[in-house]
Amino acid sequence: MKALTILLVLLAVAHVGFAQGPVTAIKCGKLIDGRSDTAIENAVILIEGNRIKEVGKNLAIPGNAKIIDLSNATVLPGLIDAHTHVLLQGDITAEDYAVQILKESIPYRTLRGSLSCKTALLNGFTTLRDMGTEGSMYADVDLKKAINNGIIEGPRLFVSGRAINSTGHYLLSNKEYAWELKLPKGLIEITGANEARRAVREEISYGADWVKIYVDRSYYQLPDGSFRSLQNFTPEELNALGDETAMHRKKMSAHAVTRDGIIPAIRAGAASVEHGFGIDDECIRLMVEKGTYWCPTIYVNVWVAEGRAAAGSSINKVFSEVLPATFNKALKAGVKIAFGTDAGGFDWTENEAKEFSYMVKWGMTPMQAIKAATTVAAELLDMKGKIGEISPGAFADIVALKADPLKNISALEKVGFVMKDGKVYKDEASKK
Repeated sequence: MKALTILLVLLAVAHVGFAQGPVTAIKCGKLIDGRSDTAIENAVILIEGNRIKEVGKNLAIPGNAKIIDLSNATVLPGLIDAHTHVLLQGDITAEDYAVQILKESIPYRTLRGSLSCKTALLNGFTTLRDMGTEGSMYADVDLKKAINNGIIEGPRLFVSGRAINSTGHYLLSNKEYAWELKLPKGLIEITGANEARRAVREEISYGADWVKIYVDRSYYQLPDGSFRSLQNFTPEELNALGDETAMHRKKMSAHAVTRDGIIPAIRAGAASVEHGFGIDDECIRLMVEKGTYWCPTIYVNVWVAEGRAAAGSSINKVFSEVLPATFNKALKAGVKIAFGTDAGGFDWTENEAKEFSYMVKWGMTPMQAIKAATTVAAELLDMKGKIGEISPGAFADIVALKADPLKNISALEKVGFVMKDGKVYKDEASKK
C-alpha cells in the first residue's frame, strides 16, 4: 500500500510538471503590454509552456528557466492584422486579379499563401483575420489547419472562406469576357434570402470563423463632396445574412465603402466595417452607438491609387485626399479602430506595419496605434485576455524590436524577435 501511494504521488508530480511545461523568462528593456497607457521599464515575463504566467518588475526567475535577454529592446504583444488576404498577391487592376484567378491553380495559390503566412509571422504579426480566399474556395481553412498542426509556420488564423455577394456584382465579370464562358468567381453569389442563408451555412460548415459580405460597389462622389455607391443586396437578403450569422453565434464583417453600404450593414448586425473610405457623420454616429469596429485599410488604398487612376479609375486617389480628415474625425468621435491592412490587396513583399505610420500621422498617438493592433483587434476577435496583451493567462505571443516605437512608430517595420505560442520563430534582438 505504501509503495502504491508513493507511485501515485510520483505520477501526480510528473503530471503536474508535464502540464506546466518548460519555463522561459524574458528580460525586457521596455515593455508595452497592450493594456497600459505607458511602457514599463525593466520588466520580466515568466512563461510556462505556451502561456504567460507572470509579468512585472523584480520577479524571481526560477533556476531552471531558459532566459531570453531582451533588456536592450522594446517588447510588445504579438501584433494582430484584422484584415488580410493570404491567398492574394496584390491586384491594382482587374487584370492583375484575373491572372491569379485564371492562371494560378488553387494548389499553387495555397503554396504561395503559405509563404504569405510565414512572411506575416516573421514581420511580427502573430494573428491574422483573413477576409476571403478570392477564388481559392476554402484553402484558408487548410492553411489554418496546417499551421495549427505544425506543418507550416504562420500566425493564428481566423478565416472567412469564400465571401458572399449578390449575383452579377463581383469579378470575374462577363462584361469583360465572352458571355458564353462560365467564369470562376472570387466568392459565393446569392439571389434571394434563402440563398443568403444557405451561403452562410455553407461557409460555417466548411470551417469559416467569420462571415464576410460585400455590401456596396461602384463608388462615386457627389458635387457636395459626399460619397455614394450602389447597394449589392436587397434588405431581405442582407437581413437574412445577418440573422443566419447570429443564429450560428458567428460574427459578420462587411466590405462597405460609403453610407449606402455601411449603414444597412451595421443595422443588419455587421461587427466590423472594412475599408469605409467614404464614411460620413451619420455612419460615425451609428458605429459609435452600435460599437461597430472599423478596419480602415489605409495603405492598400495608397498602394493602388496611382495605378488605378492610370487605368481609368481615379476614385482611390480621391479617397486618399479625404481619408486623413475622415480618420481623424472617427478617432475623435470614439469609433473603435482595429488595425487592418488588406495585405494581399497589396503585394506581400510590402510590410503590413507600414499602416502604423499613416494612423499616427492622421491623429493617433503611437500607443493608440499599437493598441489598435493588439487589445482592440483582440476584442474584435473575441480573444480579449488571450492575445494582444502581455498578461497572466494570455498566450505567449510576443515580439520585440531594438528601437522604441513610441518615439518612431515606423520602427515596427523592423521587428527583430518573434515568439508565438511560446515558440521562438525569429531572434535578431536578444543578447546572446
